[in-house]
Order: sequence, then structure tokens, then C-alpha cells
Amino acid sequence: MAKLAEIIPVTDLRQDAAAALKRVKASREPVVITQRGRAAAVLLSMEAYERSERERELLHLLAKGEQEIAAGKGFNLDEVLAEADALLAGGSK
Repeated sequence: MAKLAEIIPVTDLRQDAAAALKRVKASREPVVITQRGRAAAVLLSMEAYERSERERELLHLLAKGEQEIAAGKGFNLDEVLAEADALLAGGSK
């Protein structure tokens, strides 16, 4: 079962932002900020945000690669590996 995100009202965040930041940093989990009983924002630690951005960029690159393959714009795997081997060996293709 998935873990539920911690939820804090915006008024609690206003009253003690330092404590909310401490909780986010310690738990490494997002905290949902509510306003008038509805989710309004998500508070993330910098580490979690950077990890999320790296994952998002990787997914973007994978999706772009899939689109290129579908359009016939990809490269032959054997040629790519041979070129990589040549580069690692200090030569050029």
C-alpha cells in the first residue's frame, strides 16, 4: 500500500515554516499544503526536487528516443556500440 503524503494547512506553514521545512528535510518526503481544505501546493526538500528533475529529464529523453525510433531516425545499436568502443580505446571512427 502506498504511503500517504503528510498534509499541513497553509496557516500552520505560516505560523511555523521552519518546523515544516525541518520535517520535509528529515522525512525526504513531500508535504502537501492545503488551503481552505484543498491541496494547493507541495513542499519538497531540495534533494527530492533535484532527484525528481533528473528523473523527469531521463523520462523526457527516453520518450524522445522512442519517438525517433518510431520515425525511423534512430541509430543502429551495433554501430553506436562500435563507435563507443573506439572512443573508449582512444581511437576515432
